[in-house]
Amino acid sequence: MANQVAHEALNHLIGDLQATHGENLASVLMYGSAAAGDREVQSSDYNLLIALHRITPEDLRLAQAPMREWQRLGHPLPVYFTLDELNDAADVFPIEFQQMSRARVVLYGVDPFETLRLTNANLRHQTEYELRSKLIQLRRLYIPASISIEKLCDLMSDSLTSFAVLFAPVLLLSGMEPPVLKRDIVRATVKQLGLDGEPFESIFDLREQDARPDTDVEANELFAAYLAQIERVVATVDRMNVAA
Repeated sequence: MANQVAHEALNHLIGDLQATHGENLASVLMYGSAAAGDREVQSSDYNLLIALHRITPEDLRLAQAPMREWQRLGHPLPVYFTLDELNDAADVFPIEFQQMSRARVVLYGVDPFETLRLTNANLRHQTEYELRSKLIQLRRLYIPASISIEKLCDLMSDSLTSFAVLFAPVLLLSGMEPPVLKRDIVRATVKQLGLDGEPFESIFDLREQDARPDTDVEANELFAAYLAQIERVVATVDRMNVAA
């Protein structure tokens, strides 16, 4: 699950949280790549969700002490929910909660995701919203980037990383379990939706192999092909008819 140093830090943090929150502490859950058993995880990959029975400003203020050492080790601040909030928020955070649910380890207390109801209808709605938002942003950012090969390549590389994350719920909505690695998620989406995979492969190669186009024309042609495939994904999600 984690290397020895991180494992000891987690044990120490849980002890501090128990001392800080007492009976108010309901659950400590690790999610993401570290929870999935990725041996290459960095400090920033140790993501925690802390569930309390109640949350007041005083509860959060008291959490400052145990979080000080956790952050000093390079780990991100956990997210705090009450158990009731987790259930109430399942309809507005289905992507995030699906990701947590698929790769999680309960470090203390109850498993809040055992009783959480996540619906495909809500998942489809948020997935389309996020995809369309990022598509609109991609078009906006293309305007200043279109005159520079370097800026355009950076835009395509950075945006594909974001889209790859959103392709995971697209696969879930299609009845498939998403792979772990972003490039594998994109390849699975290409196969499932019948997309043209060449633009995606070329953009991944931009970062991994520094295989940049030689001319402005080639860079802009690659962007056009890439944009067309993103638009196809959005249109497919829009047409999906999923059960609640």
